Amino acid sequence: MQMKLILMALCAVVSSFKQPLSTELDGIWEEWKTQHGKQYSKVDEGFRRMIWETNQRLIRQHNLEAEIGKHTFTLGINQFGDMTNKEYNALLTANDAEEVKSLDGIPLSKWNCSLSAAPETWDWRQYGYVTPVKNQGSCGSCYAFAAVGALEGQLFKQTGTLLPLSEQNLVDCSGDYHNNGCDGGLAMRCFSYVSDHGIMSERKYPYTAEVGPCEYQNATKEAWCKGFNRVPSLDEKVFRDTLYEVGPIAVSVNATHPSFKFYKDGVLYEPDCSKRTNHAVLAVGYGSSYLDYWIVKNSWGTGWGRDGYILMARGYNQCGIARRPVYPIM
Repeated sequence: MQMKLILMALCAVVSSFKQPLSTELDGIWEEWKTQHGKQYSKVDEGFRRMIWETNQRLIRQHNLEAEIGKHTFTLGINQFGDMTNKEYNALLTANDAEEVKSLDGIPLSKWNCSLSAAPETWDWRQYGYVTPVKNQGSCGSCYAFAAVGALEGQLFKQTGTLLPLSEQNLVDCSGDYHNNGCDGGLAMRCFSYVSDHGIMSERKYPYTAEVGPCEYQNATKEAWCKGFNRVPSLDEKVFRDTLYEVGPIAVSVNATHPSFKFYKDGVLYEPDCSKRTNHAVLAVGYGSSYLDYWIVKNSWGTGWGRDGYILMARGYNQCGIARRPVYPIM
């Protein structure tokens, strides 16, 4: 039955192609498989190759248009090159529901308007606040990585030590706060968990990319927070000023569009990107070139984007980035 479904899917893909597999891409395909550790059965390889070639053509067309000024960013093939849209979208699990306003037991501190004047550009990576890019793998745990990134920055601000904290601690243990392990959650729920329990280091509670039993040990916790603040929604000036004043901030974006999926370089300005968020990331700075932009750390490894980062247009609520910025109070 499974083989029949694979063959049916293969036939559907073949029928959508206007040209056969390109032999000129054979070498690139083999290099890409080796780079990403891809291995397929004989039947599945043809199916995956055709998806990959479709994405290669999309990327090439986009980059040709970028050369003549139609786009402000370029694309590149990455680990998602052989995935169907359904498979890729299954990784985008950051909850978008507005019910967070009514969660019980999570106090929201009053907004503090006494912010310092922010400079034109700022990058917390240059001041030691940001750990190396991590990789969530096939687990939908982006919310834990965004929360941990913000906690790591605040811990450094307090102690002067940049200590990688444990995403796995949050994946395994924050279910009572309405997070769902590898099936999504919210950074603010992680902060609520940490305010009640604390969080261990990555070294003592390493990441496995799957849900396991909670192994948190209070005696070995490395950080704790008092709660969290939410930046006023859709106000990117206040968002900028707060980012400069506070440190790295957890944000949510919509990562569905191919422009985000295959982003490689430049400033992402994509008018067709939905504002309905489904992926949690970490804002670590901002700047300006031909467009004002946010500097955003992702959790898809260094092979994605600009060594794991993306520059996103600032002032447009690009992909919903200004909807729900949130940071912990240490």
